[in-house]
Amino acid sequence: MRLFIAIDLDQAARAAIAVEQARLKKAIGDRSSLKWVRDEQMHLTLVFLGEVPENRAPRLIDTIERPIDQPPFEASFEGIGTFPPRGAPRVLWIGVAAGAQEMIAVQRELAGRVRQLDIAVEDRPFHPHLTLARWRESGAADRTRVGDAARATTIARIRVGHATLYRSRLSPSGSTYTPLARATLSA
Repeated sequence: MRLFIAIDLDQAARAAIAVEQARLKKAIGDRSSLKWVRDEQMHLTLVFLGEVPENRAPRLIDTIERPIDQPPFEASFEGIGTFPPRGAPRVLWIGVAAGAQEMIAVQRELAGRVRQLDIAVEDRPFHPHLTLARWRESGAADRTRVGDAARATTIARIRVGHATLYRSRLSPSGSTYTPLARATLSA
């Protein structure tokens, strides 16, 4: 099973971010080989687990479903950037301003729970962001076009009250996500 844990977006945030994607498409131009994330698939990944044997899922679900001892919080999406920070970009993202520290705390809690089950997770520092698009092929000019198109304004706001464990199924028509468990913030 291919699994990840994410923060969900409400419909208003998805719509606002889709408007920003359209603006960026126009500003960046058709010269880029960007594959844009569809608004119905937008989420903010906290922990990517990758392939996990199906027989380990019940214990993982039980572990994730435990409440998180942290109050719900507000988060705002703003600031456009690319990964990696140097060289040809591969990912176009929108950052998190308000709520970033709270997201980091939730991510640490959930990554710790997953590690306790001896499931490997990435060890690099977590930087809250939402992927807008991925390049199939890119060059330095793409980074410059993104920098020119970026603007400092809040794109969307959400209230974060839970995180969801998802199963991801890949297909030629795109990924489908099935929720398996929810960790509610409840301090």
